Amino acid sequence: MSTSDAQAPATEQGRAADRLDRAARLLAPFPEPGPRTGELRARTEQALEAARAERTAFVDRHAEPLYDRLTGGLTRRPRLDGLVEAAASIVPGLVPTPAQLRAERARPVPERLGYEIDLGVFLRGLLRCPAVGDHLMDSMLRPTERALGMLKEFQATGVIRLETTRVERREGVARITMCAADRLNAEDEQQVDDMETAVDLALLDRHCEIGLIRGGEMTHPRYAGRRVFSAGINLKRLHAGEITLVGFLLRRELGYLRKLLLGLRTDEASWRYPFTDMPWVAAVDAFAIGGGMQLLLVVDHVLAASDAYLSLPAAQEGIVPGAADFRLPRLTGPRLARQIILGGRCVRANDPEARTLVDEVVDPAHLDRAVDRALDLLRDSAVTANRRMVNLAAEPAEGFRAYMAEFAVQQGLRIHAADVLSRAGRFTTRSHG
Repeated sequence: MSTSDAQAPATEQGRAADRLDRAARLLAPFPEPGPRTGELRARTEQALEAARAERTAFVDRHAEPLYDRLTGGLTRRPRLDGLVEAAASIVPGLVPTPAQLRAERARPVPERLGYEIDLGVFLRGLLRCPAVGDHLMDSMLRPTERALGMLKEFQATGVIRLETTRVERREGVARITMCAADRLNAEDEQQVDDMETAVDLALLDRHCEIGLIRGGEMTHPRYAGRRVFSAGINLKRLHAGEITLVGFLLRRELGYLRKLLLGLRTDEASWRYPFTDMPWVAAVDAFAIGGGMQLLLVVDHVLAASDAYLSLPAAQEGIVPGAADFRLPRLTGPRLARQIILGGRCVRANDPEARTLVDEVVDPAHLDRAVDRALDLLRDSAVTANRRMVNLAAEPAEGFRAYMAEFAVQQGLRIHAADVLSRAGRFTTRSHG
């Protein structure tokens, strides 16, 4: 055997890795962040457009060997942020580096080039590949390090108070209260982090049998002293360019919302079922707007005060309402789903159409008692097994993976679109902003 033959990749895996390296060397570098106007701005955006087409083809072609390298042959399970950071280090030019992302986020919004779109291109390519996408989604169902670090305290005291969220165990019920009281539980990255931590703690604690999600009492002037479920995405943060694709929009969908639906993936999973899960109840006071309504689509039982309403104003805000486009039509039917998503139709709890979204409508004065009854009802031992089968039938992993692959790019494009930023500015002047 010649020396060149001995040095050649001996396996298909080795040949794939060699092709990956050769293709990666052809990737165009990212332009450095900075102010650009007129013709220079146009040329830079044209170059980015061409480079994004090349990166799309690159990840589609090399997803498996690329992911194999990023995860050490599937021995590591990085979350989205860790995966992106590893890609910037291991395959230069594939995604922006952490320093480039920080530099862009420090620029005024009109000067940004939308580097997060390139993160969406990268993650779409991984999610499109069945073997890679399944492993990645499975990794996002693992408990966070933050939750694991708080678990002993929660098990001992039964209470964890986070900045925007509180989780308390009482009589086997994990009561998660959203308490961003000054902003009507409008979600930002802190609240996404706090909610995922709370959900993880509830699912990790063996003494929790069922979960409840409800909004706390507000200090916001219009709703002071009243409970509010959620005003959806924090539009002020969106307008300021502080809502990120990876840290908020994708993490939220692949993290705590899907954990509510399926449960946690842990190393201690039983052969009986691969996830640690339990039933969830949500109680809506006042309103569930945007992300608040999206949350209702993944729980098992929804109660609403008779004066409450639900809405998904994402199209009016210019963005995609998470996985609601995927989940809502099977609950309401496609026509009503289009009216809600595309037309911004508001559904009031007492509307006949609300019965496809809400299990019980209750006088606000009686909501506490109705919540307790619902929790007792769902404690039945057969509920958990049946919710598993209902959820697996309603949301096959393959369809969800394909949806999230395209969502990664479409939402990345939308959050950097000029019309979204201007709309967000208008929405922040409204009463729920």
